[in-house]
Amino acid sequence: MATIRSWVSASRLRTLPLAASSTLAGSFMAVADRAYNIKTIIWALITTLLLQILSNMANDLGDSLKGTDNEHRLGPLRTVQSGNIRVAEMKRAVAAVALITLASGIVLIITSLGIDNWRVLLFLALGVASIAAAIKYTIGRTAYGYRGFGDLFVFLFFGLTGVLGTYYLNAHQLKADAFLMAISVGLLSTGVLNLNNLRDIDNDQRSNKHTIAVRLGERNAKIYHLLLVVIALAAAIVYTWLNFISPWQFLYLLTLPFFVIQLIAIFRIKEHRRLDPFLRYLALTTFAFVLLFGLGIWMA
Repeated sequence: MATIRSWVSASRLRTLPLAASSTLAGSFMAVADRAYNIKTIIWALITTLLLQILSNMANDLGDSLKGTDNEHRLGPLRTVQSGNIRVAEMKRAVAAVALITLASGIVLIITSLGIDNWRVLLFLALGVASIAAAIKYTIGRTAYGYRGFGDLFVFLFFGLTGVLGTYYLNAHQLKADAFLMAISVGLLSTGVLNLNNLRDIDNDQRSNKHTIAVRLGERNAKIYHLLLVVIALAAAIVYTWLNFISPWQFLYLLTLPFFVIQLIAIFRIKEHRRLDPFLRYLALTTFAFVLLFGLGIWMA
């Protein structure tokens, strides 16, 4: 029987601030446009965090079943791999969290849109697709994480869908420039995944997990990482410039030195194991970036 500590470990709480960033970015834009609903924001956050936990547990299970989680993997020891949680227990947990996430998503949709609305079906379909994507990343014969599509799905679901979906559920409309912040957060989230794949590039290659990092090779994967961060920051700056009313809106640029320091260090690192802390650094820097984006809007 797995302990509470094992389930907390399987949930990977350190990934939650990054997951929350997409919801917060969409919420902050809605606040700036005076078109927000506190209940909608709260339920969007709950649903997003549940979706991330589901993804973490499914990833733990899938990589263990495929043998990718082994003695050669450089990241933290996974719960199924270590035997702290049995395969059958994790399968039940994935199913349970998937149902809870779906229920939370339904409450979110009804809170925002009511029930007599065609848009309810659209967002319900998006919710089901998000849950399926979280599970299918590493589980099953068609696991897209093993075919190099992980980056695309992170960008789509934790960038475009997360940011724009939250904005729409608050404002009940979309604006073109909101795509810029969705691109920004989506690319930074993709950057965290790319660092994860860079760290495990050798083991993934041996395990036939063909991530973007494996396909590009170490040097090109680092250049790809640089582009993800630079384009993300550029997209945010353009968004702020288009909506400029006060210099306070550029408050998030206080995080710029941290992004630069991390990029320099990543290019200098030769031992893959030393990349592991930078997953946390980038995730927390992204979270701070989004919080300062919201604070700047409030102060403006």
